[in-house]
Amino acid sequence: MTSTDGAPFPAYIALGSNLDQPIARVRSAIAALDDLPKTRLLRASSLYRTAPVGCLPQPDFINAVAQVATRLSPQALLLALGAQEAAKGRTRDMPNAPRTLDLDLLLYADETLRTPDLVLPHPRLHLRAFVLIPLHEIAPDLQIPGRGALAAWLPAVHAQVSGVRRI
Repeated sequence: MTSTDGAPFPAYIALGSNLDQPIARVRSAIAALDDLPKTRLLRASSLYRTAPVGCLPQPDFINAVAQVATRLSPQALLLALGAQEAAKGRTRDMPNAPRTLDLDLLLYADETLRTPDLVLPHPRLHLRAFVLIPLHEIAPDLQIPGRGALAAWLPAVHAQVSGVRRI
């Protein structure tokens, strides 16, 4: 996706942490989105405390979603987010492991994309209350490409809602 006039594209990013002062880490990561090249932070959700997904006993997560306007390509934005994770000590030892910072590119304009490194929209965003609830907070009328209205997916995660608490 390219812009002929250089206009930025909207993108939504999920943020999460459950290690080493996760509230401070998520707040810092939200602010750092404004420092990415060719990117401006537009808004961020409240912070939410959520139960971890997976089989490992681990601390609760702090999650949020942010909207940015960016002139970076989806792939370049993903690389920039990965660099931020690495700078905050993120390791990828095993799936669903505790982490200092997790940044997931959820949506990029109305782009649908499937590459070995990036799938847009994020393939599980519509199945996760810890993503849908903060995303709905900042973009209640959002349409998910190929899936329809964001609000229509909230009932599908109803059983998870009790594990997502605004802080």
